[in-house]
Amino acid sequence: MTELRRITVGAAEPYEVVIGRNLLDQVPSMLVGAKKVLIVHPVGLSVSAEALRDSLMEANFEVVLAGVPDSEDAKRIEVAAFCWGILGKSEFSRSDMIIGFGGGAITDLAGFVAATWLRGVGVIQIPTTVLAMVDASIGGKTGVNTAEGKNLVGVFHSPKGVLVDLETLGSLARNELIAGFAEVVKCGFISDTQILELIQNNTAEATDPSSELFLELVTRAINVKAVVVAEDFREQGLRETLNYGHTLGHAIELAERYKWRHGAAVSIGMVFAAELARLNGRLSTVDVQRHRDILTSLGLPVSYPADKWPQLLTNMRIDKKARAGNLRFIVLDEVGKPRVMHSPTDEILFTAFQEIAQ
Repeated sequence: MTELRRITVGAAEPYEVVIGRNLLDQVPSMLVGAKKVLIVHPVGLSVSAEALRDSLMEANFEVVLAGVPDSEDAKRIEVAAFCWGILGKSEFSRSDMIIGFGGGAITDLAGFVAATWLRGVGVIQIPTTVLAMVDASIGGKTGVNTAEGKNLVGVFHSPKGVLVDLETLGSLARNELIAGFAEVVKCGFISDTQILELIQNNTAEATDPSSELFLELVTRAINVKAVVVAEDFREQGLRETLNYGHTLGHAIELAERYKWRHGAAVSIGMVFAAELARLNGRLSTVDVQRHRDILTSLGLPVSYPADKWPQLLTNMRIDKKARAGNLRFIVLDEVGKPRVMHSPTDEILFTAFQEIAQ
């Protein structure tokens, strides 16, 4: 059995991220004080959710399942209301808990439901995708989407714990796994540059969930987020650097009606941000090319249709990271050194987009 790795995330109430393999038998110990448990899961994971329910019932918990749509279709206020209805009918109290069991959209939804039910109940996150493991399940950001944009309605609500069981990735489609890996790459570009070197040295092993290198990369990415969240829980400064590639990425997701995988959109967003930094005299051409080399070696996209620019610019202006309509981008002064670029001109944005346009 792989040795457990534990990372403490600093918050008002610090919690642990436990990383390893075959860990689901540890879930009961994370539900201290609860009598009832709601497992929020995508319908595609119904069999696994039922197995988790059965194991918790054997540990004397009362367990209810909430099967919801997969991916971004889960992050709608109607789906949250469906979960609230289950909680009400099942008479959940403040001492009871919710489990988010699925990908990033599911952990976002479960966290939002937990934050808003009775003004806050406990949530345990059990991410089953790479994206959720290294990003969405950690840090306490929760939310749902609206027709106007992604994550515009949300609450900060830290989980009681996060269980990262790499064995849950066994049934994950390869393209889904690779898309989530974009967030691992992001952590390399903004902080832990060793991540980039490890990927470049052995891309095949780096993306093999059964390898020790994969475990190392996931652990490193989680540690980057844990350090940032501990210093800036409510995104007043440092935490904003975790949005590298996300301003354009979210605009692409909205333009694609959330049918694109988040990591694929962020991959393009990172190359765009790199070009923006280069045009601003911050980042070298070599470092911009390194973005393209690493992302394309993983099979991630680095370009987007040229005729989409007007729509993307409009979408970015309503992104939650904008301030009074003024855009803000995380860019790099050099690899591992992110900063905020305030209010770039439409001209430089357009020019940067031409470098990734197809």
